[in-house]
Amino acid sequence: MNRRDFLHFTAAASALTGLAATGCGASDPAETIVTTRAGRVRGAVADGIHVFKGVPYAAPPQGARRYLPPQPAEAWSGVRDALDFGPTSPQPPTPPPLEAFAPPIPGADYLNLNIWTPEPGSTRLPVLVWIFGGGFDTGATPFYDGSAFARDGVLLVSINYRLGAEGFLFLDDGVANVALLDQIMTLEWVRDNIAAFGGDPANVTIFGQSAGAMAVGTLLTMPRANGLFRRAILESGAGNLCYSTDTARELGRRLIAKLDVAPTREAVAAAGVDRVLAAQAAVMGDLARQPNPQQWGGEPGCRINMWRPTLDGETLPSKPIDAALVGASADIDLLIGHNSEEGRLSIVPFRSLDSVTEAELGTAMRLYRLPAEQALPAYRAAYPGANPGALLSILQADWFYTIPGIRLAEARATAPAATYMYEFAWRSPQFDGELGACHFLEVPFVFDQLHDEQMRWITGPNPPQQLADSVHGAWVRFAESGRLDWLQYESTHRSSMRFDLEPTVVDDSCRVRELWEGVDLY
Repeated sequence: MNRRDFLHFTAAASALTGLAATGCGASDPAETIVTTRAGRVRGAVADGIHVFKGVPYAAPPQGARRYLPPQPAEAWSGVRDALDFGPTSPQPPTPPPLEAFAPPIPGADYLNLNIWTPEPGSTRLPVLVWIFGGGFDTGATPFYDGSAFARDGVLLVSINYRLGAEGFLFLDDGVANVALLDQIMTLEWVRDNIAAFGGDPANVTIFGQSAGAMAVGTLLTMPRANGLFRRAILESGAGNLCYSTDTARELGRRLIAKLDVAPTREAVAAAGVDRVLAAQAAVMGDLARQPNPQQWGGEPGCRINMWRPTLDGETLPSKPIDAALVGASADIDLLIGHNSEEGRLSIVPFRSLDSVTEAELGTAMRLYRLPAEQALPAYRAAYPGANPGALLSILQADWFYTIPGIRLAEARATAPAATYMYEFAWRSPQFDGELGACHFLEVPFVFDQLHDEQMRWITGPNPPQQLADSVHGAWVRFAESGRLDWLQYESTHRSSMRFDLEPTVVDDSCRVRELWEGVDLY
């Protein structure tokens, strides 16, 4: 697939997702009704899977409440239809290649969730709660199908939450991390309601990818999330991206200046969604001219991440890695990993790896605080024959995902709960093989969603089902018991599972791990 065809394909995938979200073109399946604490909901049944979509877990965040912590959903009478995906959080148009991930569904009631279960009632199934990625400013649930998990005896919940300014605006007014409070409210909803759908509220695993994994890593150490889940899976993220109050305050100030309104949540809400999204885009344009990976990104091949969790001292008292070092989440079983060539997703669809220069690679190393005179030879020795573009994609994976994941795993050295690591190494054939083991590639395998045409833009036409069996099966086993078929991670042997056509257990898989020792990532 070439770049032109790729962009056409993602546009088509977005259209397909929109049809799926509205239920167009599907026959009417059987119905199923479950009673929640707020009222009864009507879902659909197909192939033995009961599906409930767009179930509200909180009140619609309208007016001044758009930028305030969530409130419980109001009760309703009668039976509420939960047959179609609900509205999605307001967000800017997503550029290719991610546009198919977030089909917009308008509406006010966008604090909602979806459930796939094989058997509502008292079956007490393990529960997986999915938090999507998208840089904390884009993303939605319709792209992800939980049917395979339900087929294999695990209840799957996917959640929508507030994005961008609505979820992360910091004005130093006693309110912070609204998006994470949304996520905590979903977990409280699961605790209070999931048994009616056949789930076990005492056996909940939260999992996410990219920004979703960052959110999972942050929830591990948030006091209000304590006791709401038993296990966690982090795919390409370790809770390592957080803002100080100074940085968060500065970004809030910049947004207010673009809007030209009073520095209050009421004034921002009154400005309207479109103006806020435009102001957010303008601030991100300014930040792109000031690259700073320790804050908002912008280094070669990387997007701007304007919004991140804020270390406000109350909802999020300290950096997740610091909290883990003193025992936070020590009782939570953990599976954490990354893909081998994460950075290729942000490079290859737009330019050839051959076009990345030595200067760009050196700039990224300096911005990542690596001594280029040592780091360049070390990376070349570890990856002989790799050109600067290939090295940049690996470097980005190491800085964003691999090294933070290793540090989180090692912070749990004395934790009584299990810690496992993995690396997804299968290489996509897309773009003549240049896409490689890129960011997000593991997700279709995790969900056993290879048959879905929406996923073919990244997997190619014939992805290996046996690999999906291995990866999806591992996630199912972990949700069931917190145990896997390879050694737990320990600093003495650093075992991890490398998922490829022939999955193998490897020790100390990061070839340049020692190069990063002592480097202040954030």
